[in-house]
Amino acid sequence: MKKLPIGIQDFERLRTEEFLYVDKTKYIYDLLHSGSYYFLSRPRRFGKSLLLSTLKALFEGKKDLFKGLYIHDKHDWMPHPVIHFSWGNIEHSTAESMEISTANRFDTLAEEYDITLTNIYASQKFDELIKKIYKKTGKKVVVLVDEYDMPILDALDNSKVLEEIRGKSQGIYKILKDSGEYIRFVLLTGVSKFSKVSIFSGLNNLNDITLDKKYAGICGYTQEELETSFSEHIAHFSEIEKTDKKQIIDSIKKWYNGYSWDGETMVYNPFSTLLLFDKNQFSNFWFSTGTPTFLINLIKEQRAEKNLLEPITIPMSNFESADPVNMDVASLLFQTGYLTVKSITKNMFSDMPDYTLGIPNNEVQDSIMAHLFASYAGHSLSDATQIRDKVKKQLLEGDERGFAQSLRETFAHIPYQLHIKQERYYHSILLIWLKMLGFETYGEVSTDKGRIDAVWTWRDHAFVMEIKQTNEKNAASPLQEAMNQIKEKRYYDRYDGYKITLVAVAFTHKEIECKFEVI
Repeated sequence: MKKLPIGIQDFERLRTEEFLYVDKTKYIYDLLHSGSYYFLSRPRRFGKSLLLSTLKALFEGKKDLFKGLYIHDKHDWMPHPVIHFSWGNIEHSTAESMEISTANRFDTLAEEYDITLTNIYASQKFDELIKKIYKKTGKKVVVLVDEYDMPILDALDNSKVLEEIRGKSQGIYKILKDSGEYIRFVLLTGVSKFSKVSIFSGLNNLNDITLDKKYAGICGYTQEELETSFSEHIAHFSEIEKTDKKQIIDSIKKWYNGYSWDGETMVYNPFSTLLLFDKNQFSNFWFSTGTPTFLINLIKEQRAEKNLLEPITIPMSNFESADPVNMDVASLLFQTGYLTVKSITKNMFSDMPDYTLGIPNNEVQDSIMAHLFASYAGHSLSDATQIRDKVKKQLLEGDERGFAQSLRETFAHIPYQLHIKQERYYHSILLIWLKMLGFETYGEVSTDKGRIDAVWTWRDHAFVMEIKQTNEKNAASPLQEAMNQIKEKRYYDRYDGYKITLVAVAFTHKEIECKFEVI
């Protein structure tokens, strides 16, 4: 088996040290023959840096590194000078430090070509660097920029610094358009897609391929790539798990596939896939590399749990007008990889399509629901995992007293000020809770007789839930009312073939009760 390139973003090292490389050069070939100025956003750890490194090796004419790859006999291999840098390696905590560090970086790049820059400001140095490299080599320059949005993202909590950094960035990127006669190719990558921030207002000839169907598989692994490039690793994993390859592939698909930018081409998270075959066990690899505390807080502040509980449809204009300060939660979750495109439909009132977004896979669902649950209920993540196992056992064994006690313990940790005296609040918390437990969970399911508060399934089990909430101390039995409603409207009819349990839950004043009934 070929070595797994975990954490390696250097294309030359992958090829010379015989690490596994999934061939993406067909997409590179298409880029080279379709234009010159490109922008691409993808979530973190999705292969953007490796893509840029591959382009750098190609433009430097290192043909031998591409033996056996699609582009090997199709490119002219004429070398071009390359300016390649990442904002992740440039100090940008303030506009002043960003100016100094960027200027120093351009001086270092100039030294590689035995060039001295005489200008003072970073943007002027960038302009000078491009022109002097062109003059010295006689060839047009390639510019590859990684993590373009890192200075912006790191300044989101300081509007003054954000505005100053925006101005610095804008001045640098404007150079790329003004230097068009010296440029062969440009690709800028990042996690986010911001337009209102106007970083690229002076660079209006960028082709944004983020949602372009033709490049939907440029980062990540398609199903075909997984099964061919990782065939030996899949076979090895199936031996360890003592199961057949098909079952292993199905499990890998549920855990790490599902990312899409066109609603049709699905790709695997490359970081998680590599670690899966390295560890030979399923885990939340990608999520654990960066806990999205700011996202969890934003979801809670805007009460936007619904974005994660069921697919949500937004217009394409939400992507086109992204504002880093006031971005809607759904767009932010999409750009950071916690939601992905499930389908694209035509909007009857607009020429622009609508995008239906949903959670891509088990890894993201398990992780973000656990974080949400822990945040709402005041638990640590380890406690949340123990609660998950306990409650799943209570549900499957019909332990209504234990389940009611688990509910009481959960809601006891939620600060009183956060309690909203409406049933929809309790719906959201319970659905997050059940999603975290690993159930397929559906909220407000419509039937021909009404709307079910919640349904969740586990293998051959289906649980049909009705929730009632009242603040009256002496109210008639809301628990029995909830159970009667399920029966009278026969909400369970559509789940014929499952082992069905009816679940009534009542939040009465400060008490929580529940009742199970198996049918």
